[in-house]
Amino acid sequence: MTQTAHPPRSDRTEGRGLTAKVSLGRLFTPVSTEFLLIASTSLALTIFGLVMVLSATSANPNAPFEGALKQGIFAVVGIPLMFVVSRVKVAWLKKVAWPLLIGAIAFQLLVFVPGLGIESYGNRNWIGIAGFTVQPSEFLKLALALWVAAILLRKQARLGIWHHVFIPVVPVAALAIGTVIAGGDLGTAMVLVLVVLGCLFFSGVKLRLFILPLALGIAGVLAYALSSENRMKRILAAFNPDDCDYFRECYQSTHGIWGMANGGVFGLGLGNSQEKYGWLPAAANDYIFAIVGEELGLIGCLLVLALFGAFAVGAFHIIRKTDDPFIRVATGGIVVWIIGQALINIGVVLRVFPVMGVPLPFMSQGGTALLSVLLACGVLLAFARTLPAERTDKVAR
Repeated sequence: MTQTAHPPRSDRTEGRGLTAKVSLGRLFTPVSTEFLLIASTSLALTIFGLVMVLSATSANPNAPFEGALKQGIFAVVGIPLMFVVSRVKVAWLKKVAWPLLIGAIAFQLLVFVPGLGIESYGNRNWIGIAGFTVQPSEFLKLALALWVAAILLRKQARLGIWHHVFIPVVPVAALAIGTVIAGGDLGTAMVLVLVVLGCLFFSGVKLRLFILPLALGIAGVLAYALSSENRMKRILAAFNPDDCDYFRECYQSTHGIWGMANGGVFGLGLGNSQEKYGWLPAAANDYIFAIVGEELGLIGCLLVLALFGAFAVGAFHIIRKTDDPFIRVATGGIVVWIIGQALINIGVVLRVFPVMGVPLPFMSQGGTALLSVLLACGVLLAFARTLPAERTDKVAR
């Protein structure tokens, strides 16, 4: 009888170990530098924002921790969702662009349902659900960026023809933005216009075709601003603060500047803000940057700007390195949204722009705004996973 030679047991064990090692290696595949940069800055800004919201709302004698607790709940939900979305395939995002936009517009229309929609400071842009106030227009920003990217992807060969660029991008985008304008929220409408313009810019549309929608967007915003006496007073107050009414148009902006001035270079110390004790009405919301300046000074403000700058660098690297037009256009729309909105908010606090009611991404109190930004970061992380990770070859001696 012929005996079959079997490999030694040690060799078979070594083979199984090699297989296990390869499988674990696929699971822990290194991610790109852009992924790490966007994820780390997003987490740092979110944590920073939670600390500042806690500080700004601690002056409330009735419920000093309620605002920070609600914000923390949305952060606990949003951060894991960000990493879940980062695992989504880019092809799937292209397929669901239309359903996402339709769902976001339908969700935004709920603000006009009696008993469900909530009006505040002349704006009807919120709904009440289970004790939480939700702002549907925040999800419209991400849905619009993905939709415009999916539409322009199909028109790559025709981007030099004006009607292929405008249809259906401009009519559908105007419809989506119109649902926000109907609620009286000019600030969010301006951010949505920036999203569309950012997508068009990074799609490679010729400048002569890009100028017309830019002009239409500016004309629409100006026409809407001129249609209200209250809005005109707020706009004029930003450019002529000496002639505005301190107790009405200039009250919040004046105290925001005073808070920044009180902070100096090093600030009064975390939790030591004076403006949050009833002087600054939106201390935890639109004017959270003023509390940062008052408590942490110029150093704290520069830290916030540095984190947003690092976030922008990671996003722009995705735009530069990717070969997928959908990824490039969608990333452009998202980064213009987040960085543009941050600059608008900071400009309002510094009295460069009139009061618009635009929150500071990641940091302002508002669970819906935080959740939508974290979901957008998850999309950017999904895009970053498509980039090749940087490899350093080690020379063996």
